[in-house]
Amino acid sequence: MNIDSKILTPKVSIAPMVDRTDRHFRYFARIITKKSLLYTEMVTAQAIINGKRDRLLDFDSFEKPISLQIAGSTPEDVYNAVKIAEDWDYDEINLNAGCPSDRVAGNEMGACLMAYPELVRDMIKAMKEATKKPVTLKHRIGIEGKNILPASFERTLLDRYEDMINFIDKVEESNPDRYTIHARIAILEGLSPKENREIPPLRYEEVYKVKEEKPNLQIEINGGIKTIDEMEKHLRYVDGVMIGRAAYDNPIILREVDKFFKSGEINNISRREIIEEFIPYIETLEKNGENPHVALTHTLGLFLGEKGSKIWKQIVSPASSKNVRRSELLKEGLKNLPKESLDSRI
Repeated sequence: MNIDSKILTPKVSIAPMVDRTDRHFRYFARIITKKSLLYTEMVTAQAIINGKRDRLLDFDSFEKPISLQIAGSTPEDVYNAVKIAEDWDYDEINLNAGCPSDRVAGNEMGACLMAYPELVRDMIKAMKEATKKPVTLKHRIGIEGKNILPASFERTLLDRYEDMINFIDKVEESNPDRYTIHARIAILEGLSPKENREIPPLRYEEVYKVKEEKPNLQIEINGGIKTIDEMEKHLRYVDGVMIGRAAYDNPIILREVDKFFKSGEINNISRREIIEEFIPYIETLEKNGENPHVALTHTLGLFLGEKGSKIWKQIVSPASSKNVRRSELLKEGLKNLPKESLDSRI
């Protein structure tokens, strides 16, 4: 893997996000950060087994290192999915035990798995049998909701630190290569996934405590992390930091995160250089008959808080491209955007 050779956990990774971390965003992000671990969107094991695999699993080698995140509910399913994914040569495979979506929980996947630590243990074991690549786990610090446990109509409340440690103690028997812990509980009733990223309070100290009590485990922290200073603080206590919406909404932040890796060097690239490097990717999409709209949507935040933000959003919006190739609009846009925003560096 193109990360620190002596440790498994990357100092910074970009979280799997549905409708966000597709192949287009990952290519764009890799222009800005050369070191961070990138993730796919969450893909269900059943989709890999029965679906259009090329569409689900294909990626450009430029995106590496990259982790495939799988959601599943049985050891057999995740084993088969990982075995199939071997042909794509992902750098690692991640099991999702943290998604709070009703749809996911209704299929006995995601965060509800925290109520079944033995099952998670067995799923990790099965995944490790299917690959020699690192197998990692993403989960919450706890869960709350009704009808999670079979034959129970009472509210399941596993929100104490002790509950998380009991979960980890059991899962540890399968030796996951890393635990990525979202420092909130998941409320599996009455809250949307978006609300579950905002309403349950952050409890970072409990993630720190896991690392303190279990120093042999690789621990990565996730949840509400927005700035370089916040990343630096967390890295004093844990092995790695996972950022999500901050990387998507303000992608220029990614050029600085490489300093946390062994080389200590930032990727001091300008917005002009980012756009110039992304244009050939857009041209390739156009040549292949693909609409580049989705790819460009992922770049909307490139000028966040800078002069030229409104101009940039107009350039990449679908309304701007009538009868004009989007790649040509980008080239023309470089002439109209403010130079101080285009050429600024850290």
